[in-house]
Amino acid sequence: MKRRQFIKSTLASGLALSIVPHLAFQTYTNQINYEELIGKGSPILYGEGFQLRKEAHDAFIKLKTEAHKSDIRIQAVSSYRGYTHQNRIWERKYNKNINKGLTPQESIKKIIEYSTIPGTSRHHWATDIDIIDANVTQPSSVLQPRHFENNGCYRKLKLWMDANANAFGFYLVYTNASNRKGFKYEPWHYSYKPLSSTYLSQYKNLNFKDILANEKLLGITYFSDEFISNYLNNNILDINPELL
Repeated sequence: MKRRQFIKSTLASGLALSIVPHLAFQTYTNQINYEELIGKGSPILYGEGFQLRKEAHDAFIKLKTEAHKSDIRIQAVSSYRGYTHQNRIWERKYNKNINKGLTPQESIKKIIEYSTIPGTSRHHWATDIDIIDANVTQPSSVLQPRHFENNGCYRKLKLWMDANANAFGFYLVYTNASNRKGFKYEPWHYSYKPLSSTYLSQYKNLNFKDILANEKLLGITYFSDEFISNYLNNNILDINPELL
């Protein structure tokens, strides 16, 4: 580098630091590594009976405590799930569907009604949690939308969360909005927005097609470019607008 160009570059850098010094290392310090974004990291987790990042954990405890005053005992059904865990779910469902006579394409379509492709789950971030009310008689299959609506056993929980969850930073991810695509309505799945919005923002910067190709998933040969594009736009991004 020529001396004049070096001096010019140095002065420009110094000027940037003098004006906004906090921006100098912002990109580096706030960068979430690839492994954590796809569920292969080693996050520090907190919780008894569930696992969340510290900030999300603390907010969830406050939410549980407040709900208990209304005779609602919030219980986590699922929270952090690493890549390996999600892949076991994927392979179990994929093989089960194939054994029932579904084609690979039909199997994949059925799985992604509710379950994510490994490496794409919000549960990888330890910011999201699935909940029920442990104070009621439990049905045989807890995570069914009907239990949260009308006269369902978790209706009281749902109404309380509708009124209070946002105040604690938690937002429903897959709403029942009529124009929403992708995953079906999940009235049990909440995300801690102060953390998950950052994870989603950085996740969107990844090459989504490469993630799927590199992980050599079961059924990957049936992931067409059109399928991958639709999954990204509908299943990952067509969520509660408050979380975007």
